[in-house]
Amino acid sequence: MKKLNNILVLVFLLLQAAPAFAQTTDEQLAAQYYQNKEYDKAVIYYEKLFNKKPIPLYYNYYLNCLLELKDYKTAEKVVKKQIKKNEKALNFLVDLGFVYAASGDEGKAKDQYSLALKELTEQQQVFELAKAFVAIKEYDYAIEAYEKGRKLSKGSYPYNFEIASVYELKGDLEKAVAEYLDVLLMSDNYLESVQNALQPSFGENANQKKNDLIKAELIKRIQKYQDKTVYSELLIWMFMQQRDFESAFTQAKALDKRLKEDGKRIMDLGAICASNDKLDVAVKCYEYVLSKGKENYYYVQARMELLNVMYRKIVTQGNYQPAELLALENNYKAALEELGKYSGTVIIMKNLAHLQAFYLNNLDGATALLEEAINMPGVSEVNQADCKLEMADILLMTGDIWEASLLYSQVEKAFKDDPIGHEAKFRNARLSYYIGDFQWALSQLTVLKGATTKLIANDAMELSLMINDNLVMDTVGTALRMFARAQLLSFRNQDSLALVTLDSINKEFPSHALADDILYQRYKIKMRQGKPEEGIVFLHKIADDHGEDLLGDDALFYLGEIYENRLNDLEKAKKYYEELLLKHPDSLYTVEARKRYRKLRGDNVN
Repeated sequence: MKKLNNILVLVFLLLQAAPAFAQTTDEQLAAQYYQNKEYDKAVIYYEKLFNKKPIPLYYNYYLNCLLELKDYKTAEKVVKKQIKKNEKALNFLVDLGFVYAASGDEGKAKDQYSLALKELTEQQQVFELAKAFVAIKEYDYAIEAYEKGRKLSKGSYPYNFEIASVYELKGDLEKAVAEYLDVLLMSDNYLESVQNALQPSFGENANQKKNDLIKAELIKRIQKYQDKTVYSELLIWMFMQQRDFESAFTQAKALDKRLKEDGKRIMDLGAICASNDKLDVAVKCYEYVLSKGKENYYYVQARMELLNVMYRKIVTQGNYQPAELLALENNYKAALEELGKYSGTVIIMKNLAHLQAFYLNNLDGATALLEEAINMPGVSEVNQADCKLEMADILLMTGDIWEASLLYSQVEKAFKDDPIGHEAKFRNARLSYYIGDFQWALSQLTVLKGATTKLIANDAMELSLMINDNLVMDTVGTALRMFARAQLLSFRNQDSLALVTLDSINKEFPSHALADDILYQRYKIKMRQGKPEEGIVFLHKIADDHGEDLLGDDALFYLGEIYENRLNDLEKAKKYYEELLLKHPDSLYTVEARKRYRKLRGDNVN
């Protein structure tokens, strides 16, 4: 009896599932026939499906099958039936017009399209009707639908973005641009929406014709609507999307003067230029703000930022001549004389000390300046520690290893769980590495791998991997000691001696695992000397010959960065970022490379 009950339950469940199973099978067959363009077979199933469940999906496929089979009479009946059932759904009137057009009766088709527009009386009908016209490529009727919707809205919604998108489908870029820009006459609040709409015009798929139209139209409107600063702001944004920071500065300066602003706009632009390594333009930004006079609110900040940018230009890019070093030193001294030496200018003192010690060989002057900064009344503990790290670096450069290590240790102890403490610990570990105490360095680097500061954790990981990798085959570490010595020489700005040491390693250990590290060190020296074209030669060699080694992803990332920011070859930059993403998906550079790749491709990256 129990067995019989189980069978009956099973039969009941199968019977319940049968209709759904049949429906699924019919839908799959219909889709397969339609995909294979066997419309005579597909129409049978779609008719059956539509009669059972008259949803838009089945209706559209059924109607398309009838049109493909040129069965216009049946198609007309099906559509008219839908019109009767859905009086306010104007898209069915468009469908009927399309049936007439397909049958060759253009007159009847236009009558239906006009009727649909005439029947458009409610706001909620606008989008569906316009969408129906766009689907059959009747763009002019779609524009009419949106324009009538604009009237119906009585100013509550402008439909500019929708009309502009239809004009773009038509290929009428001039009217599309006009629609996008017209909406700003209603309200400046649409600026971000306009920027999002125009964003695809830039980057990888840049439409130069459209961009030229946007620029010309913006300039025209800036002159015509002088009270609408939003057009100037949009033009500045456009120049920045095109990475034309020079033009962005010119326009921002004009707007600042016209509005008699205090320079904040220019300060913001200067920061953006600096972050994009457009340091020459950043210099112009800060110099312009300084030209407003000492009474200006941003004067002191601009003075300090200008020094920072000029300092970066020398320290990070190597684009300098000896005379420029002296000029920068004089600028620092003049700033300190003008602003005074106090807790707020300690960072200027620290940077001047670095310049004097590492580039002008004025060790006594640098040391005295740092001692003054460290003992400055009111200086923050963090700024004091930062100056101590700079002092330790100078001691390391001069060969006073133990005093340098003592200062690093002091900062590490005072800021054990803070980023600056991690930085101190890393520099102390690097010092141990420089003098060949690899095991002690590794023990410190192991701790730093878990540092909360990502940059320190990454640096610790890289140095640790490099040491371990090169001690595998050479446990004594003879070649590694020579390499560490070369890096210390480079740290001391003794690049010629560093290169001689690197040559010696190649001669004595021609097949050593340090081959890629030596190439990378040569690259860093060339970059510091301001020779990016020579530096990339070594990166290319790493990527080509050592692509699977530890520095393979580093080489690709820095190739992208140099081509992007130093050589201004954006296509090559994009190529190397993409190659890194494909070949090294787990790289520490993946997140930043993806961000830069998407930005160069033209995506809207926040």
